[in-house]
Amino acid sequence: MEQQRDAVDDIVDQWAKERPELDTTSMALVGRLNRFQSHADLVLREYFAQHGLDFSEFDVLATLRRSGEPFELNARALLRSAMVTSGAITNRVDRLSAKGLVERRQSTTDRRAVLIRLTPVGRELIDRIVEGHIANERELVAALSPEEQTQLDGLLRKLLAARGDTALDAR
Repeated sequence: MEQQRDAVDDIVDQWAKERPELDTTSMALVGRLNRFQSHADLVLREYFAQHGLDFSEFDVLATLRRSGEPFELNARALLRSAMVTSGAITNRVDRLSAKGLVERRQSTTDRRAVLIRLTPVGRELIDRIVEGHIANERELVAALSPEEQTQLDGLLRKLLAARGDTALDAR
């Protein structure tokens, strides 16, 4: 079965015409990953906006929720999970706190440490919207069979591991 052409095929064709000696296989793959990520970002951004959030805020809420009872982490653990600067985490937590979705509290074991905890409202929100989020992601990859999705997942895992993205220590 012949595959449908996409916008990246045009780019590859142009390079083949101008520089036929170049192997553009990796360019095509990375280009497709980037273009797909742009499509995914748009779909996810629109979904989160319907719930008064952006992706980074959802990420913090989801990280706290999946951490388990008592649904709280210190800023360092959030920082490791989100892979952004400490200032970015502070801004995210500030926005979520202003919305009543998280709260800061002093650690009982370390006076220097501040813990960020989901509020009951924040937990209700993340529990309510995570299913729709997963449905959106399922729709994004629906053009692939379940077997193809598993294969692509394994291949992307292999690429990430090769780049050192091997563990997430959120505690």
